[in-house]
Amino acid sequence: MSRALILVLDSFGCGNAPDAQSFGDVGADTLGHIAERCAAGHADVAGLRAGPLRMPNLDALGLGAVARLATGRLPPGFSGRASCAWGTAIEQSLGKDTPSGHWEIAGAPADFTWGYFPDATPAIPESLIADLVREARLPGVIGNSHASGTAIIEELGDEHVRTGKPIVYTSIDSVLQIAAHEESFGRERLYEVCAIARRLCDPLHIGRIIARPFVGTSPATYKRTQYRKDFSLPPPHGSIFDRAAEGGRAIVSIGKIGDIFGHRNTGTELKGRDDMDHFSMTVETVKSLPDGGFAFANYVDLDTDFGHRRNVAGYAAGLERFDARIPELLAALRPGDLCVLTADHGNDPTWSGTDHTREQVPVLAFGPDIAPRELGARPTFADIGASVAHHLGLAPTKTGKAWQQDQ
Repeated sequence: MSRALILVLDSFGCGNAPDAQSFGDVGADTLGHIAERCAAGHADVAGLRAGPLRMPNLDALGLGAVARLATGRLPPGFSGRASCAWGTAIEQSLGKDTPSGHWEIAGAPADFTWGYFPDATPAIPESLIADLVREARLPGVIGNSHASGTAIIEELGDEHVRTGKPIVYTSIDSVLQIAAHEESFGRERLYEVCAIARRLCDPLHIGRIIARPFVGTSPATYKRTQYRKDFSLPPPHGSIFDRAAEGGRAIVSIGKIGDIFGHRNTGTELKGRDDMDHFSMTVETVKSLPDGGFAFANYVDLDTDFGHRRNVAGYAAGLERFDARIPELLAALRPGDLCVLTADHGNDPTWSGTDHTREQVPVLAFGPDIAPRELGARPTFADIGASVAHHLGLAPTKTGKAWQQDQ
C-alpha cells in the first residue's frame, strides 16, 4: 500500500500570486530575490555562507523549473531541469498567513472570513483585554499594539519581569500573541493565559493565539525559546487529516502541524528545537511509517528567524542546510511513496516591512515511482491535499482536484 508525506518549507514562495496587488505584494519573489542577492555577493557573511545560492538537490528535482513557471525567469544558479512532477500552486483563501495556507494545502480551506486587529494603539479591544485580565487573574497587560515580536520583547521585557504583566501584541495577520518570561512568569502559566485568550477570541475569528515564552536577564539577552505554542481555531472538516483518520491510517505530524490543525486527527505529534531536528524526525518517520500512512511536516525557521527579520543571508543559509539533507529523505523513500514539498505563503526577505508576502508556492512531487511531468499552475493549494488523498486511496478532500485526474 502507498504512503504519503506533505512537507511545508514555511514561507518559501516562488513569485507573486496573481492577486498580489490586493496585498501590496506585486513583485515579491522569495526564491528569486534571494538567489539574485546571493549571485551579486550581497548575502555573503563570514562563517555563515558566501557566493551563489546552492540548492543542487532541489534544483535537480525541479525547483528552478518551478521558479521559471511562476515568474518567467530562471533564478541564478538553477538549471531549469526536473526529475519529478513539478508545478506551482495559487492560494484561494483570503489571507497570507499560516493557518490559511496549511488548511488549504490539506484540502479544507477556511470557510469564513478571518478577523484582524487594526493597526492602532490600542489594537485589541479594551473589553477583550479586560475580560482576559479578569479571567486569567492578571495584574494587567502591556503592549497592545502591532509589533515585531523580538522588538517588543526587547522594549518591554524589563517592565514585564518587574510587574508580572504579560506582553500582548498583534500584527497584520489574524493573530494575538502573548509573550512572557519562562522563569519569572512561567511557561505553563503562559499557556493557561493563552487558552483563555483563545476562547475569548473565538467569536472574532482570530486565527491563532500564540504563546511566546522567552528567557534572559536584560534587553540585550532576551531571547524567545523553542517552546512557542499556537492555539488555533479548529479547521473545517474534510481535510487530508480527517480522511486519513476515517480510513484508519497511521498519521504523524511534525513541527507545529498539530497546533495549526487544532490537534484534530493529527495522530502522533513530534516537535523538536528547529528545522534540522524536524528534518531528522521526518527521515525517521519515513523509515518507520507503515503502509498506507500519512505524515505532514512544517519547517518554520526560514519564516520566523529570517523572513520576518529580512535576513537574506540567514534565509539563504537555511535553504542550503535544508537542501543538503534532501538525499537522506530520498534514500528513505520506498516504492509507492509520494512526497510533496511545498510552502504556505511567501516571506520575501528583500521586501519592505516584516510581514508575509502573497506568492505562489512550489509544488515538487517525488518518490521512486513518480514520473517527471509538469503539473502546471494549480489554481488552489487544495489540489495538494486532494492529490495525496487520491494517492492513498482515501475519500476526496473537501475541495481540490487531484493532479492524477488531469486530462
